[in-house]
Amino acid sequence: MNLYQNKYRIPTARATWHDYSGGAYFITICTAGRMHYFGEIENGEMQLSAIGKIASDHFSNVSIHYPYAEIPLFVVMPNHIHAIVIIDGNDGNYRNAINRVSTATETTTVISRNPMIYKSLGTVIRGVKARISRMAHLNGIPFGWQARFYDHIIRNQDEMNRIATYIYHNVSQWDLDELNKAE
Repeated sequence: MNLYQNKYRIPTARATWHDYSGGAYFITICTAGRMHYFGEIENGEMQLSAIGKIASDHFSNVSIHYPYAEIPLFVVMPNHIHAIVIIDGNDGNYRNAINRVSTATETTTVISRNPMIYKSLGTVIRGVKARISRMAHLNGIPFGWQARFYDHIIRNQDEMNRIATYIYHNVSQWDLDELNKAE
C-alpha cells in the first residue's frame, strides 16, 4: 500500500493513462452490500422500488445537471446500475458551480459560471450518486452505495454494440448475473 500524508491510500481503479474528460464508458455502480434497494425482477421484468424510480429518473436526466454528459442507454437492476456514459470534453459549455463560502459567522452561497469545473466521468457519477442518496435520505428510504464504481473505456463501435446488447438483455439474464447475490 502507498502512504499519502502518513495514511494508507487505496490505489485508483481508473486507467492512469486516461484523463476521463472525454470518451464513452461502460459503468457499473453497485448498492452497498449488493442489497436489492432498486426493486426486484418479477416475471422477467424489473419492478422498480421508490428509490429505483428515483435512480432511473436521475440517469434519464443526467444532461440537465451535466450538459457535457449523455447516458444513451442504462438499466436499473435490483442491486446495481449499468450504463453507457458519453462525456463530451470539447463542448465548451460551463455549468453553474455552486461554491459555499464559510466565515466564522455565516455561510454564503455563490453561484458562478466557472470554466474550471473538471468535466469528467468521476464528476458525473459522484454527482448522480449523491443526488440519489440525498433523495433517499429526504424521503426516509433506507439506501447506500458501494464506495466505488466500475468503468470500462469503450474503444470502438464493436465494443459499444456488444455492451449495448448486454445492457439491453441484462434483466432477462438476471438468473445468470454474477451480481445476483449479496456480498
